[in-house]
Amino acid sequence: MSAYTSHASAEITTQPADWAAVLGRVEEAVAVIPRPGDHVAVVGCGTSYYMAQAYAVLREQGGHGVTEAHAASEFPSGRTFDHVVAISRSGTTTEVIELLTALREQGVRTTTVVATAGTPLTELGTDCLLLSEVDEQSVVQTRFATTTLFLLRATLGEDLAQVVSDAEAVLAEDEDTALAGVADAEQLTFVGRGWTVGLAQEAALKLRESAQFWTEAYPAMEYRHGPISITTAGRATWAFGEVPAGLAEDVLATGGHFEHRDIDPLADLLRVHRLCLLKARRAGVDPDRPRHLTRSIILS
Repeated sequence: MSAYTSHASAEITTQPADWAAVLGRVEEAVAVIPRPGDHVAVVGCGTSYYMAQAYAVLREQGGHGVTEAHAASEFPSGRTFDHVVAISRSGTTTEVIELLTALREQGVRTTTVVATAGTPLTELGTDCLLLSEVDEQSVVQTRFATTTLFLLRATLGEDLAQVVSDAEAVLAEDEDTALAGVADAEQLTFVGRGWTVGLAQEAALKLRESAQFWTEAYPAMEYRHGPISITTAGRATWAFGEVPAGLAEDVLATGGHFEHRDIDPLADLLRVHRLCLLKARRAGVDPDRPRHLTRSIILS
């Protein structure tokens, strides 16, 4: 995929195999996630929060029960939930630990989804779904987040075989064609609808973290209520999933590039991962070590 050697580049390439392998853990996951009809909150910080947003929409729209997503620091303490799911790659994120500690004292059923064994969040939840096989060395999250969302989608009954195939094709494609139209953009705005709003937020975050690149993200229907003013020649708008009528034409009228592929949006996120490596290489920055960030945010 790239001559640039980094932990992120290696971890990006394993994703289709990671997704296919985790299908063998669906029964295990179903046993510890919320039951149909439960009123659920899904929480996380950063990338994990955006995966929570995507899963929450998919669960509720699929008829499995009212589902909310919250940043762990903004959890609505006055509400009552049947089950809370907390996503944290490191298992050491301060805000998630504080929230799970409080929920444990209240007797709320909780499930943690964690990559790193032996960390506080593997013990704080009522149940823990440990995905150590997709833990990462890079500060920037890729395969843990996507594999978590893939597995949660599988527990909702989705047939995901095509998603794996789409991801394999994305990683096998020549870089010039995979990233045509966005490789040279000086700015990118990501948009989504429903569950892909979370993916749009995650795509923007990935490029900011890994390449110090200027990105924004919005719900697709909100894009024309102000954010479109940033779009012009040399900039691009990238849509995940459903594209609202007329949006592509409105973007093109600004002189900007409109990017969209008719593949599963989670697989399309892997094209963003590839763009992260390209932009980081061109900027001369290390995608494994974003400035001002560490692998886990632990607050004193």
